Amino acid sequence: MYNNGQARGLTFWAPNINILRDPRWGRGQETPGEDPLVVGDYSVSYVRGIQGDSFEGGKIDPNSDHLQASACCKHFIANDLDNWKTVNRYNFDANISKQDLADTYLPPFQKCVQQGQASGIMCAYNRVNGVPNCADYNLLTKTARQAWKFKGYIASDCDAVAIMHDVQGYSKLPEDAVASVLKAGMDVNCGSYLKKYTKSAVQMNKITEADIDRALVNLFTIRMRLGLFNGNPKDGIYGKLGPDQVCSKENQDLALEAARNGIVLLKNSANLLPLSKTKTTSIAVIGPNGNTTDTLLGNYEGVACKNITILQAIKNYVKNSQFHQGCVDFVNCTNIAIDEVVGIAKRVDYVILVMGLDQSQEREKHDRIDLGLPGKQEDLISAVAKAAKKPVLLVLLCGGPVDVSFAKDDAKIGSILWAGYPGEAGGLALSEIIFGDHNPGGRLPITWYPKEFANVEMTDMRMRRDPSSGYPGRTYRFYNGKTVFDFGYGLSYSNYSYKFVSSPQNKIFIHSNQGLSATRQMLVSEVESNSCEKVNFKVVVGVENHGQASNHTVLLFTKWNGKDLNGHVIKKLVGYQRASLGTRKRGQVEFVVKPCEHFSSANEDGLMIIDEGSRSLVVGDQEYTIDIVI
Repeated sequence: MYNNGQARGLTFWAPNINILRDPRWGRGQETPGEDPLVVGDYSVSYVRGIQGDSFEGGKIDPNSDHLQASACCKHFIANDLDNWKTVNRYNFDANISKQDLADTYLPPFQKCVQQGQASGIMCAYNRVNGVPNCADYNLLTKTARQAWKFKGYIASDCDAVAIMHDVQGYSKLPEDAVASVLKAGMDVNCGSYLKKYTKSAVQMNKITEADIDRALVNLFTIRMRLGLFNGNPKDGIYGKLGPDQVCSKENQDLALEAARNGIVLLKNSANLLPLSKTKTTSIAVIGPNGNTTDTLLGNYEGVACKNITILQAIKNYVKNSQFHQGCVDFVNCTNIAIDEVVGIAKRVDYVILVMGLDQSQEREKHDRIDLGLPGKQEDLISAVAKAAKKPVLLVLLCGGPVDVSFAKDDAKIGSILWAGYPGEAGGLALSEIIFGDHNPGGRLPITWYPKEFANVEMTDMRMRRDPSSGYPGRTYRFYNGKTVFDFGYGLSYSNYSYKFVSSPQNKIFIHSNQGLSATRQMLVSEVESNSCEKVNFKVVVGVENHGQASNHTVLLFTKWNGKDLNGHVIKKLVGYQRASLGTRKRGQVEFVVKPCEHFSSANEDGLMIIDEGSRSLVVGDQEYTIDIVI
């Protein structure tokens, strides 16, 4: 795009790696989910791919001075509320404990910086505990630059410096805002405040030219690493890349693979799916998302190489396929053409309902208020299911989760597929899954909460539950209330069984430099030198596929078996491995368990600790118990 004159530069403000803390967040669709491990791993792969080290042969050493392009981890930090009731991202002050910062909000960014070697960070609009992120010296300089050894530039979110004065009232004068961010460690302002007020800030002795020089060094260092001073970029190693590579067959195949593997089968009663390609003679595709490509692309979308709707993809299998929008006013669905869709449902072999959300319901600057389907979508789905000859298939397009308990419990709704916003190849991928050309293996990256979870204030940043006040906690790691579907849930056309093939002894001894602790608790930082690496161990899990060939993702969790100590994590993802298994074949996957990392939890001071006691390694319905002795 840059070589073709369609990009201003080679600096791109992505990825978004704020965890999906609240299911109502409008930008949840941009993130890889609620788990810090998954989000962190995603950030590393994303950044290295953008910057030139894709882990597939490693074109460029991530520690080298050269960048293919510059990636930027955003939004640093706790930017996971956009516009909810009377609170927006500009005026929001996030009250976050040291404990939650340590094991939820900070880890993805730390991994993005240290393992991904990101060359950029974007500081967020909001305040954390009273201090705007872009003016937080402890966050930008002490944490990112000094503790994590970040080497790159720090940019503000757009107009974040201005709102410190104009909205938050944090800065008395515009020059105070400029001085605050430059002294905190920010380098470039997306907006006009630095352009307008930096000179006057110097004249007022609020900053020095040395503060400006520091920022310029960081900015121009990245430009140098991008090769922008090395002559014509087209003479470089990426100079021959052009428009022909954008929509190549290889890239389109990758889009299809991503869509296939990301779609999650949530329900499949009586093995409704896959549908027979030879016996299915007529199909009705009903719903506002059934014959559009816009919804498939989500937000911050590019121009699709090929546009194909779900209806068009279904017609590749069954020519006699008809469509009705169902909702007169699209996804909002305040009016439904009930008589027409019921009549259609009675006449065809099968009905595919394509419902859910779109950018009118969830997007940047727009959070949801509730977790139900919009308008009368639920009424439409139930009426069509009741009228249809056979159980219907419900396809959901949405970034955040929705409460579809009614469909989960309705015997007339045989199958449910969640596709997220699957991109340009989403329609093709769905049709392949529906007719059995691909065995689904996706897993939910987010907890699907019931509607009553919307009673929780979105502004409450606490991760840990508080039984005394009835606060339920957030995400699978701390929430133990009712769910519609759990984090990591996902069905397949096959069934799988697991077995721990090899695992460590039942007791692991961890020694401290400080001697035995009277509380049987140890700071990870006080673990005896090299002891952490010495107690790492491998776990081999056997996987048996009892059905057709598949790509199956195996999730390994650790579970705390003791009492709730200072908000201890209930359950924690240790790792995930994909196994490609042939029909009725067996395989093995291997995990490395790191007790100092995987068995630790943050205390109230934000320090990582290991508690003595019992843990379980969990994969599927199999558990292996390990006692930690300090």
